[in-house]
Amino acid sequence: MPVAVPPPRTSIDPLSIGAVAVAIAAVSSSAPLIAFAAAPALAIAFWRNFLAVGVFGPVALFRRRAEFRALASDTGRRDAGYCVLAGLALAVHFATWMPSAQLTSVAAATALVVTQPVWQGLIALGQGRRLSTVAWLGIGLAVVGAIWAVGADFGVSGRAVAGDLLAVAGGMAAAVYTALGERVRSTISTLGYTTVCYGVCAAALLVVCLAGGVRLGGYDAGTWLAVLGLVVGAQLLGHSMFNYALRRISATTISVLFLLEAPGAALLAWVWLGQVPRTAALPGLVLLLAGVAVVLHGAARAARRPGTGVHPEPLTAPPEAGPLSDGEPRSGGAHQNR
Repeated sequence: MPVAVPPPRTSIDPLSIGAVAVAIAAVSSSAPLIAFAAAPALAIAFWRNFLAVGVFGPVALFRRRAEFRALASDTGRRDAGYCVLAGLALAVHFATWMPSAQLTSVAAATALVVTQPVWQGLIALGQGRRLSTVAWLGIGLAVVGAIWAVGADFGVSGRAVAGDLLAVAGGMAAAVYTALGERVRSTISTLGYTTVCYGVCAAALLVVCLAGGVRLGGYDAGTWLAVLGLVVGAQLLGHSMFNYALRRISATTISVLFLLEAPGAALLAWVWLGQVPRTAALPGLVLLLAGVAVVLHGAARAARRPGTGVHPEPLTAPPEAGPLSDGEPRSGGAHQNR
């Protein structure tokens, strides 16, 4: 079966740019809140997805009934499968990267998980989409800058090696999750996609937690507040806004923008936890920002070139005036395959 290639998208609109800005700020709060919460990483990952479904689920079932019926039909099963696979990939990302920081150093885990843009570029190649030299240059600069900024300190013990491998797996899973989201967001609304994706992710993480004997309750009030902060910030305003932007911005560009979480988290840790950024990390942050700028410049230049990314007709996804709009899908739009 041929590899599914996402359809060309229309030009990037101001709302998508705003959604990405909100998402970056929101996901930057993730690491400081996780560090503050006195709960197992896998339990935190479960609750942030489960509670997000509790917020989105009732609204989605009321506003997107036609879309869910379409996904359950014979013609919509392929797109439904992509949603399920995206949820499983997100669960793998959480189940690998978050524990990795407890096995190896946080710096090493962060440095390895931010290799996501490299895997994203390789996935794009597998889909038959060749990235430009400028794009690879920007990805390289961003990844090197992120590794430099976090001051990676790789251990040599068996425990540290296991953590390193888990962090790499987390980066790969994040790339797969983003690529699947890019594919399915051309035909499914943000609300419908995130509800299914987060639901599958929460169910998978629940199985892992129960099988591993992970404690899911009995936390203090501060920990529950941190979990709620993760739900509102990193999940609802972070991942969901990135998922919305995937309708207009490529998965490769989104994965590079995710790297901005590193300086954002460092800034929040400075303000909230008093962790002053190291002076030696500043050149890395400059490289990171330069890499992101190169990737965005290359994407904008490619979009202006005839036949390289601007589609003459609207996409078939349900009309959305905003990231979580509740407009009804067009006839056949929710299950049309490309």
